[in-house]
Amino acid sequence: MTEEDFAELGPDRSLLLVDDDIPFLTRLARAMEKRGFLTETAESVAAGKSIVQTRAPAYAVVDLRLEDGNGLDVVELLRERRPDARIVVLTGYGAIATAVAAVKIGATDYLSKPADANDITNALLARGETLPPPPENPMSADRVRWEHIQRVYELCDRNVSETARRLNMHRRTLQRILAKRSPK
Repeated sequence: MTEEDFAELGPDRSLLLVDDDIPFLTRLARAMEKRGFLTETAESVAAGKSIVQTRAPAYAVVDLRLEDGNGLDVVELLRERRPDARIVVLTGYGAIATAVAAVKIGATDYLSKPADANDITNALLARGETLPPPPENPMSADRVRWEHIQRVYELCDRNVSETARRLNMHRRTLQRILAKRSPK
């Protein structure tokens, strides 16, 4: 690739990748380097924050749930250190409530795993009022229902009884739904 191919990235092509899934992190770093980014990886919140403190990158892709804490801590610090940074939050536990929290803290976008390098690059480079294209695989009705339940559950401060009352649902039914993984 030539420098012209990287022009869209801007003069600072630094990218921080924070994820505790090492194979995924390694694959993503290689894929993003092929797209012109200068990548640096971190496997924990502490390592990610350390990198941000010393040299805040122009771009970041941060996993939400890490072994040593919440990836939003890295997002928040990066937003303080470099307000113009483009940040995408990734998670395998996608819920609308966490997406809203990520964007409020300063994330540019929020993607559910598995997200590929093209999705991540598009999210990092999306500018202004341009809307991203519609998803190739939109959420199923079961997934939309699950997302709504998760949102109400978060708004009720994770109180099962209160959430069940507000959703007009039996408490045990709600507990079974919450115990399962999210539908596709």
